[in-house]
Amino acid sequence: MDRTPAFGPPCGLHTGAAPAMPILRNPAAPPLSVAMSVYNAGPYVRQAIDSILNQTFGDFELLIVDDGSTDESPAIILDAAARDPRIRPILRENRGLVASLNQMLHLARAPWVARMDADDLCAPTRFARQMDFLAQNPDHGIIGTECATIGPDGAPLARPPIVRPTTHAGLIDALELRPTLNHNAVIYARALVLNAGGYRPAFAHAEDYDLWLRLSQVTRMANLADPLVSYRVYPGQVSDRHLITQAYNAGVAWLCHRARLDGWRDPVGNDSCLPQVDELDGIFGAGAAAYVRRRVIERALYAPDALTREAWDMLLTHAHDNPGDGRLWRLAGRILRAGQPLRAGRLSAALIGA
Repeated sequence: MDRTPAFGPPCGLHTGAAPAMPILRNPAAPPLSVAMSVYNAGPYVRQAIDSILNQTFGDFELLIVDDGSTDESPAIILDAAARDPRIRPILRENRGLVASLNQMLHLARAPWVARMDADDLCAPTRFARQMDFLAQNPDHGIIGTECATIGPDGAPLARPPIVRPTTHAGLIDALELRPTLNHNAVIYARALVLNAGGYRPAFAHAEDYDLWLRLSQVTRMANLADPLVSYRVYPGQVSDRHLITQAYNAGVAWLCHRARLDGWRDPVGNDSCLPQVDELDGIFGAGAAAYVRRRVIERALYAPDALTREAWDMLLTHAHDNPGDGRLWRLAGRILRAGQPLRAGRLSAALIGA
């Protein structure tokens, strides 16, 4: 059935100079494929590529899809590929991250795939330590690492650490609402991901979370406790621009996960778009819409601009159903201070049932 998407677009560490292993020109498939999608990452992509090429584990291929960049990214990628034969550049028109990820999954020659973002940095021992873990734990199909945070200039940021579970049991317990796996820091079994259906376009901006939920039902997962990837934080990055879409799609992904655990056929399957919020109860049962609204509002409580712009009707319904939630009254105050008195008044009215 054709559906209009609920939201979104249509259907620190400083690694320094580390010596790399000699390039292994093995005609056979390497043990590891690295998958990097690039879109207008000119200021950062050269550093990201160098942090991969400088790994102490050097037997890999590096697939880089340039997803229609309009900046200097393609030139940087081609220059790096001319210098290192392990790089396989793919330059094409813009199709989005999910299409890029699925394309690299199908092009990869290795049994293991390492994800890497074009604006982040890897510690020199990242691949060696992750591949060593997988060799010692053959029942695990995915291994992540902790991440540090860096600013636009690469300097470490003083932020409270996010401590993710390291064991499979801990990750299963955290799957619903707490941080689990860093998408930019995982290595996973290519065959498992392909057999699970790859990345699903309907879950754009939460495509990794949807994948972790599906993989959790077929393999064991873990994290290394050390921060072996540096996640770069800067204004305007994708996670900030699509906060509401990400939260909504993650909520629906959880509903699909629970449905599969209960023995249902996945209600979304290979649909290109997710159902609207007012369709959820009819698909997943009573309370599904309220659950997703709550996840969206709680994820965006401190982003009033996003709530009033993209999730206004959802916020009013949630407020009407939860008049005793003091956080919503405080949110009304933040909306007022943001220069939107009419919306602050409407939210207050919803909270008192007017």
